[in-house]
Amino acid sequence: MDQKQTFSLWYVLAALVGMILVQEFFATRHTQTLTYSEFKQALVAGKLDDVVIADGIATGKLKAEGLEQILPKDKLEALQRAGGEHGFATVLVNDPGLVAQLDAAKVRYGSVRESKWLGALISWVAPALVFFGIWWFLMKRMGGGMGHGGMLEIGKSKAKVYMQTETGVTFKDVAGIDEAREELMEVVEFLKNPDRYKRLGGKIPKGVLIVGAPGTGKTLLAKAVAGEAGVPFLSLSGSEFVEMFVGVGAARVRDLFEQAAAKAPCIVFIDEIDALGKARGVGGLSGGHEEHEQTLNQLLAEMDGFDTNRGVIILAATNRPEVLDPALLRPGRFDRHIAVDRPDLNGRRQILQVHVKNVKLAPTVDLAALAARTPGFAGADLANLVNEATLRAAKSGKDAVDMQDFEEALDRIVAGLEKKNRVMNPTERKFVAYHEAGHALVAEHRKNSDRVTKVSIIPRGIAALGYTQQSPTEDRYLMRRSELLDRLDVLLGGRVAEQLVFDDVSTGAENDLQRATDLARHMVTHYGMSDALGLATYDARPAPLYLNGPTLPEPRTYSERTAEAIDGEVRRLLDEARERVSRTLSTHRAALESLASLLLEKEVVDRAMLDGLMASSAAPAQLRVAAVAHSPAEGAS
Repeated sequence: MDQKQTFSLWYVLAALVGMILVQEFFATRHTQTLTYSEFKQALVAGKLDDVVIADGIATGKLKAEGLEQILPKDKLEALQRAGGEHGFATVLVNDPGLVAQLDAAKVRYGSVRESKWLGALISWVAPALVFFGIWWFLMKRMGGGMGHGGMLEIGKSKAKVYMQTETGVTFKDVAGIDEAREELMEVVEFLKNPDRYKRLGGKIPKGVLIVGAPGTGKTLLAKAVAGEAGVPFLSLSGSEFVEMFVGVGAARVRDLFEQAAAKAPCIVFIDEIDALGKARGVGGLSGGHEEHEQTLNQLLAEMDGFDTNRGVIILAATNRPEVLDPALLRPGRFDRHIAVDRPDLNGRRQILQVHVKNVKLAPTVDLAALAARTPGFAGADLANLVNEATLRAAKSGKDAVDMQDFEEALDRIVAGLEKKNRVMNPTERKFVAYHEAGHALVAEHRKNSDRVTKVSIIPRGIAALGYTQQSPTEDRYLMRRSELLDRLDVLLGGRVAEQLVFDDVSTGAENDLQRATDLARHMVTHYGMSDALGLATYDARPAPLYLNGPTLPEPRTYSERTAEAIDGEVRRLLDEARERVSRTLSTHRAALESLASLLLEKEVVDRAMLDGLMASSAAPAQLRVAAVAHSPAEGAS
C-alpha cells in the first residue's frame, strides 16, 4: 500500500519564497542599472566589455577596477556584494556618436534580434505550466480519497476486490448464528451450481439483505459467503458513494455494476447500505436531497437491469432497516432478508470457542459459565472480552489465561475501568455499601429476579461508585408482568435501603430511578399492563430495531386527561414497589446490616460469600417467625 503524503499549504509558500529568492539573488543582483551618463563615463574610462545593443537597451560587463570614480557609493557597494562578474544595463538615448566612441575605446559590441513571439510565448506558457503543475499536485494530494487518479477517477467505484484466499473467512469461522449461516449457504449453492435451480425454471435471487445489531457478524457472514463460493468479492461501504460533487454517486453505482458484470460470477457487498438507501422524502430522513435520490435511483435501476443468470449476487448489511426505502426492499431487488440476532447461550459458547482457538487457556476456564454471564453480548463483544482477558494475563506475566482474567475483563467491559485512586470518605462508603446491599438483598428475595453473581463498592467507570451484577439463569425473550414488577423492586432496593438505614437519601440512585421510571411507563404505555387504562398503547413513536438511541419526537395522540392518568399509573407502580421493598428490607434488616458490613470490609462480595451470608441470616429469621406464630397459641392455652 502506498504511503500517502499529507499536503500542507506551507509547501506552496516555501516554493514561492524560493522562487523570489532565486530571482532576487541569482537573476537581478549581478546586473546594475546605470544611467546613460554613468554609461558614457564608463565608456570613456575604458571600463566596458562586450556591449550588446538591442531594442534601445545596452547590456554588458563592467571591469572591476577603477569604478570608484564613476559610480555612486550605493551602486558600487551593490556590485561588490554581488561579487563575480559585474553586469550592467542602461537605456539608450538618441546618440549618433555612440558607435564611434565604442570603436575608439576598442569595446566589442554587437546586436541580437530577439523573437518577440518566443518571448511572449515563454512569458505566458511558463507561468501556465507552473500553475498547472501546482494544480496537479494539489489534486493528487487532496484527491487521495478519490482513487489513484485523484479527480480524474472521481466517478469510479471504490470497491475493493478480494478473491477467496484473500478473504480468509469461511463458514467454519462463523458461530452462534446457525440459521443465518444456513440461509447464506444457499447463496453459495446458487453460485456453485446455478443449473440445479434453473432446470425447474427458478431464478437466482438478485439481492440478500443482512440486518442485525452492531457486532453480530453481518460483514463476517458476507466474507464467508465469498470464501466458500470462491468467487471475486467486491466490498465497499454505502458512504463511499457520497461525494461533494453532483452526479458522482450515480456514476460510481454504474461503474460498480460494470465491474461486477466483468468479473461475473461474483458477489457485491455493500456495507452500511442505510447511508445510500434511506427512504426518499419520508419524515425528513432524506430531506429531499437531490444528489442522494439520484444515487438511490441509479442503484434501483441497476438492480432491475442486470441478469441474475450471469452469477452476480448483491449482499448488503445494515443495522437500520427501518429507514430503508421500500422500493429497495421489494422482491426483485433484495429478495431475501436475513436477520442476524444476538446469540443465545449456546451461540455465545460457540463464539467463545472460536475466539479462544489461538489463546492459551488455563484448565480452570469454563466457557459455559462465561457464556451464561454474558447475556446480550454480540460476537464482537465476546471477541473483545477474550482479547481483554488475554491482555490482562500477559500484563500479569501469566503463562495462560485463567478464569480470574476473564472475570476482571468482564467487570471492565460491563462496569468500566476500576478507579483505584478515587478515595471516598467513610460516610459515602457506608451509603454506597447499604445501597448495593439493598439491591442484592431484594434480588435474593424475589422469585423472578436474576441471580446475583457479585456485589462491589469499588468505583468504576465515570460515575459508578458501586454495582450489583446479576446474571440470568437462561435467555429470555418475553417478560411477564410479575417479572417486570420484581425488576422494579430490585431497581428501587438501593434507594429504599438508604432511607431505611440513614433516614436520608443520596444522589447515587439517579440512574436507578430513571430506569425504574422508564420501565413503569413502558408497562403502562406500551405493554397494556394497567387496569385503569386498559389494553391500549399510548406511545406511537417509532423505535430503532437494533440501535439504542433517541426516537423521533412525535405529537401526542391522546388527551390531557389520559396523560394525567398515565402519570398517575406510573406513580402508583413506583409507590407500590417502594412499599414492597421497604417491607422486605425491614424484615431482613439483619441480613442487610451483615451484607453492608461485609462490603465495607471486603469491598467485593462474590456468589459464594453471598450464599454463606444468606444461609447464616436465614436460620435466625426462621426461628423468629416460628416464635411469633407460636405465641398466640400459648396465650390461648
